[in-house]
Amino acid sequence: MILRTLLGIPFILFMPGYTLIAALFPGKDDLDSIERIALSFGLSIAIVPLIGLGLNFTPFGIRLIPILFSISVFILGMCLIAYFRRLKLPENEAYTVTFPNFIPRIKETINTESRLDKLLSIILILSIVASVIILIYVVITPKQGEKYSEFYILGNGGKADNYPTHLEYGNNSSLIAGIVNHEYITVNYTLRVLLENNTLNSKHLQLEHNSTWEERIFFTPELKGTNLKLEFLLYKENNFTAPYRDLHLWVNVT
Repeated sequence: MILRTLLGIPFILFMPGYTLIAALFPGKDDLDSIERIALSFGLSIAIVPLIGLGLNFTPFGIRLIPILFSISVFILGMCLIAYFRRLKLPENEAYTVTFPNFIPRIKETINTESRLDKLLSIILILSIVASVIILIYVVITPKQGEKYSEFYILGNGGKADNYPTHLEYGNNSSLIAGIVNHEYITVNYTLRVLLENNTLNSKHLQLEHNSTWEERIFFTPELKGTNLKLEFLLYKENNFTAPYRDLHLWVNVT
């Protein structure tokens, strides 16, 4: 996850703008290194949303694979344009990146600038570095959303239908119950099955965040009648004052 984030950030926030700048300004005297870096970040922030907007009007939609494919095609296309434009320039005029000389070139650019330009360049570089660090922190640190727990019951077919509504007195019946923890902490749950306020079954379980529990729950009706209320009550952290979630069915017991 961290490696994917570290590789994805320059792919999204630097490469689209950099390749566009390379295609528009193939000469080394067109822009200095600091301007290229700054414009690369700025244009990338503008290009990627525009690509997403275009995908929104296609059958592919804004999804991971179409976005990656579209950005990759854009980067490769700009690289080809930049390559052919640089071929038309004399070798000593075409902009090239040599990594061993890249930092000295930036230092040379700063040293030849006026005092005000140096200050602005330093502020620009610090702003870019701070923006990248903040972005990495935001991406790596997940934002905590709404805290809640899912609670559901399913019929014997494992779907939200065909619930048993006709039960036999003294005979086992069952339903499938499920809980999904979205509380961002480990939670202790208690599940109770009641028929007209008479407890038929009780189960205690512990779930970690983003964990799902699903199991068949058995219960035996000990009361005859029609339109009886069969309740499934979920309590959290041994707080039995009131159920945290509740579901019910109306059943006939013969």
